[in-house]
Amino acid sequence: MTDKQTNEYSAKGYATHASDQPLEPFAFNRRGLRNDDVLIEISHCGICHSDLHTARNDWGGSKYPVVPGHEIVGHVRAVGEDVSDFAEGDRVAIGCMVEACRECDHCAQGLEQYCLNGMTGTYGGKERRDGSITHGGYSDKIVVRKEFVLRIPDGLDMGAAAPLLCAGITTYSPLKQWNVGPGSKVAVVGLGGLGHMGVKLAAAMGAEVTVLTRTEDKLPDARALGAKNILLSTDRAAMKAAANSFDMILNTVPVPHPVTHYMPLLKIDCAQVLVGVIGVLPEMHSGHLLGRRILTGSGIGGIAETQEMLDFCAEENILPEIEMIAMQDVNNAYDRMEKSDVRYRFVIDMETLA
Repeated sequence: MTDKQTNEYSAKGYATHASDQPLEPFAFNRRGLRNDDVLIEISHCGICHSDLHTARNDWGGSKYPVVPGHEIVGHVRAVGEDVSDFAEGDRVAIGCMVEACRECDHCAQGLEQYCLNGMTGTYGGKERRDGSITHGGYSDKIVVRKEFVLRIPDGLDMGAAAPLLCAGITTYSPLKQWNVGPGSKVAVVGLGGLGHMGVKLAAAMGAEVTVLTRTEDKLPDARALGAKNILLSTDRAAMKAAANSFDMILNTVPVPHPVTHYMPLLKIDCAQVLVGVIGVLPEMHSGHLLGRRILTGSGIGGIAETQEMLDFCAEENILPEIEMIAMQDVNNAYDRMEKSDVRYRFVIDMETLA
């Protein structure tokens, strides 16, 4: 519905108004279509740990009200005058960013996520043209600049595909950056929303995948997802025997922990890539790096790489393991997510918003 006076779209969704408040129904306006915009009717939105952290201001700086959600899929309902590559009815997606300068060196390399002038997050970001705060996908519609709209390939289930827009690209990007392929030996630390996608993607790329975990009860799931081995990080003898064995360690654990515990497992000039934790890590000893082992981090991918990931998942029939929920159950989902009580990703069915 468009307001005839302002040309804005009336939207409904769920928002939180303070860090200690639950998400609740929220009515707001989306901007009217600019010449380069696409209006998307949202069918599904995945739930990410970042949604919970932002809603509860765990990282500081949250701007309320917060409408979370950056794993968005839906259908095009209208386009601006200058948009020719999308049409009504197209299956599309929006990930973690909705704008970047598109002029800096990083943007020119397809690294909009690392825009030197700051990319604009799908929620809680500052819109570059009018300064408004962006609202995410826990809503019935969204208006986004065409360059940041992605296509959902035929064959990918819309609902199940939603977490690919964050969990998928967050794990795909470092695997590609570190040249994972046939013959690679990859260890994945953690088997949650990110970790299970890391296992699936690395295995599909041809790598031999080992899941690093503290308990043996993860073994059946790890193998079902594509891992060949499991390594108990609590088994000192097994960890010592596995030294110098891996070409890459993908660390998906979302809370601060002693990451240097895993460094001896790497071969020379190979990397442990942190994709889960954002926070102050326990103090590390630099001796863990002296074997020319690398400790680094990675965010999401750029637009072209995200589209590449979606196409790869369609070709390889890779989808996240999801639990579909109603919009009204989102607060319970947050509580369950904090207890790791989900296998492996929640997705909201936006039809329930009505």
